[in-house]
Amino acid sequence: MTTIVGVSGSLRRDSFNSALLRAAVEAMPEGTALKIGSIRDIPLYDGDVEREQGIPPAVQALKDAIAAANGLLLATPEYNNSIPGVMKNAIDWLTRPAADIPRVFGGKPVAVMGATPGGFGTVLAQNAWLPVLRTLGTRPWFGARLMVSRAGTAFDPNGALTDAAIREQLRGFVAGFVEFVRGAQA
Repeated sequence: MTTIVGVSGSLRRDSFNSALLRAAVEAMPEGTALKIGSIRDIPLYDGDVEREQGIPPAVQALKDAIAAANGLLLATPEYNNSIPGVMKNAIDWLTRPAADIPRVFGGKPVAVMGATPGGFGTVLAQNAWLPVLRTLGTRPWFGARLMVSRAGTAFDPNGALTDAAIREQLRGFVAGFVEFVRGAQA
């Protein structure tokens, strides 16, 4: 079984990116599982907290889940033309201590997708993730992009993906990423 961990970069209860991840769970190819991790309980990074209390349990749980997975799928909002602070904060915690970076991220296949109410998708946020992913030593997948613009029209009030064209794009996106992940395992 190929396992992917998906992480939404939004804390909002009705997040379009969290809804996109839930739709991706349903779109995964046979023999693949997408497990959704959460950044909700990850505190702001503080080196004093790390030194005095160690790694918070929510951070350690997500680190272990990513390390055990075959791939990582990030669903990123775009805030002010870049990476959401809460998501970058989670990555900063996930890289502590620095000696854990190879275990958690080293060579890990990663795909980035995103949804936004705006008209340009999440192209700038997705591009902004590339230096971070490179620094962590991941293997970003460049086989396709999934940028859901005008997300308010793609999801119903309960967060279900209702746009058939986007659902088909999502199916193709996750299938391509899974193929990349499986190739990395070979």
